[in-house]
Amino acid sequence: MPPRKGVKRAASTLNEDTKKPKQIKKKIDHLYNNSVTDLEIKPDLRNVDTGGVILSFGQGDVGQLGLGEDVMEKMRPAVIPGYSDVIAIAAGGMHNVCLLKSGKIISFGCNDEGALGRDTSKEGSESVPGFVNLDDKVVQITAGDSHSAALLSDGRVFAWGSFRDSHGTMGLTIKGNEREPVEVLPGIKIVKIASGADHLVMLTEEGRIYTCGCGEQGQLGRVAPRSADRHNRHGMDNLLKPGLIEFKVTKKLQFNDIWAGQYCTFAREVSKGDIYVCGLNNYHQIGLKDTIAYYHPKVSKTFNDRDWIHISSGQHHTLALDTDGDVYVMGRKEYGRLGLGPECTDANSLVRIDSLVTENVIDIAAGNAQSFAVTESGKLFAWGMGSSGQLGTGEEDDVDAPMLIKSKQLEGKQAIRVAGGGQHTLILALNRPQENNVD
Repeated sequence: MPPRKGVKRAASTLNEDTKKPKQIKKKIDHLYNNSVTDLEIKPDLRNVDTGGVILSFGQGDVGQLGLGEDVMEKMRPAVIPGYSDVIAIAAGGMHNVCLLKSGKIISFGCNDEGALGRDTSKEGSESVPGFVNLDDKVVQITAGDSHSAALLSDGRVFAWGSFRDSHGTMGLTIKGNEREPVEVLPGIKIVKIASGADHLVMLTEEGRIYTCGCGEQGQLGRVAPRSADRHNRHGMDNLLKPGLIEFKVTKKLQFNDIWAGQYCTFAREVSKGDIYVCGLNNYHQIGLKDTIAYYHPKVSKTFNDRDWIHISSGQHHTLALDTDGDVYVMGRKEYGRLGLGPECTDANSLVRIDSLVTENVIDIAAGNAQSFAVTESGKLFAWGMGSSGQLGTGEEDDVDAPMLIKSKQLEGKQAIRVAGGGQHTLILALNRPQENNVD
């Protein structure tokens, strides 16, 4: 602190006093740097150990059901043949990416902007799963509206397709759309990725966060409103080139998990477990007070006092799963997407879905205006907008409370993961062990 006006201090004293804070800061930085090295960031990638099968339902007009070009819709879950070793699924706007136990990935659906990452020049090839070529084992996959991404075992990230903003296609890189995988952040080891509709979030092994893509709703967490438009003086370079989210605080923050909603981002801070959020909040879907877009991460206090396993966010609502297996929701109520019954109102903070309290939920997913939950016993519940059959109920009606989903092709199977797309849904399911009859 500088001396007050009119107060004279000896030169030797002034030098000592101004030196101490620098020495202290150097010591703190040294301790912090050591803690970064020692702290191992291990986020939950949501993969399963045992390979399973994929089921799809909803609209299939661009091949996103993976059942061939002649299948335009499925009102109940149907098995995609040929794959029984799937350990992770990701549903995009009109396409999907799935991870096999071998570390290879398959994709299917709309490929207009390269979201499949493979050649689909053969007629009908986009409507059935096909392999994406990468040079190492994949450990995580994500999908947005028109892009896909993969995290490799060595920490490299590859992406393909395109981001979009209010002006149309942005491209994935400055070169434009990328129809084959390109490395996104060379030289930096990543431990988890997350895709929103048109942005990509990456968590480094040191607990820091990079983002790229569309930033119009604040979802990048690092550009001001004026800079978020592609016509800013920096052009799209600052948006498409991954940038580090900086925090103007005295203590450097580290994060150990990330999630991306369609137009927002969530990150869990290490020391206190606070959930930092940024992005669209017009229906309180990120849990902050004012219904404005937040362009820099801020702690959302509605997440306090609980340990969170997974967070999933649609266009205007958010689901959160805690370590007790309970599901919480907030945001817009229309079409029943909150699952709180016909008389509920919009929720500006997290509210527990009491009808699921007796179920031990292990996975959740939000589609555009749909919600899903998978229980430990292998049951799938769905609620929200059903106009395209994406709830799997067999009808096109909206559902305002969690409904158990049944189908002949789900019989004998245990749902373990779910992923909501634009107008379609994927399930990852395991075959239940057959009980031996004993005479």
